[in-house]
Amino acid sequence: MRRKLVIGNWKMNGNRAGNTALLSGIIAGLNDFGADCAVCVPAPYLAQCQAELQDSPVAWGAQDLSVHAAGAYTGEVSAAMLVDFGARYVLCGHSERRAYHKESSELVAQKAVAALAAGLTPVVCVGETLEQREAGETEAVICGQLQAVLDVVAADDLAKIVVAYEPVWAIGTGKTATPQIAQEAHALLRARVAQKNAPVAAGMQILYGGSMKPDNAKELMAQPDIDGGLIGGAALKAADFLGIIQAV
Repeated sequence: MRRKLVIGNWKMNGNRAGNTALLSGIIAGLNDFGADCAVCVPAPYLAQCQAELQDSPVAWGAQDLSVHAAGAYTGEVSAAMLVDFGARYVLCGHSERRAYHKESSELVAQKAVAALAAGLTPVVCVGETLEQREAGETEAVICGQLQAVLDVVAADDLAKIVVAYEPVWAIGTGKTATPQIAQEAHALLRARVAQKNAPVAAGMQILYGGSMKPDNAKELMAQPDIDGGLIGGAALKAADFLGIIQAV
């Protein structure tokens, strides 16, 4: 049985004092709810997470990384730098990176490879826009985004990837895919992985990332192919984040 995983994506939010309050609140409220949890934070706060979370059950990670190992790439952050601060996870291809920074699926795949090479767990994000959904292109879009990664990741590394389905139309809009809609998308993604490696597909964690909250998390995570959540706004409040974890 796949263990649930709940990852908080702070996006571009936080400050040192507020982070301490949030992290201490999460740690204080954690029990053995049967789920793993992590926070993916802005790069400047990785050192703070390392200091405050290293003896806790909460893992931490970054929101992006460079495909380059080192060199004259001003503003970039390498996988090795993330590892240096104890990061376990890194988001690859979040919808905001794809939209605002024009990241292609091929670039996202290269980032996943760079993460794996450094021992990080890439959380590969895929999702369709409202226009694409209404045009009946959901399967082509999300499976195409995932296929770019499947094409370049070695078979031995495939089991080290987490996938997150984030319908773009349900991020920050207050809209949420129904459990049935989310399940259909997750099943499509798992089937696509199974075409390359069925045993890995069966064990792969596929998270839902689209306005998951404490009041809808239980029903979403009860679906057979939804293995947790990639949480945005609700991850900025300890009570909400814990409520989602407890919903497992």
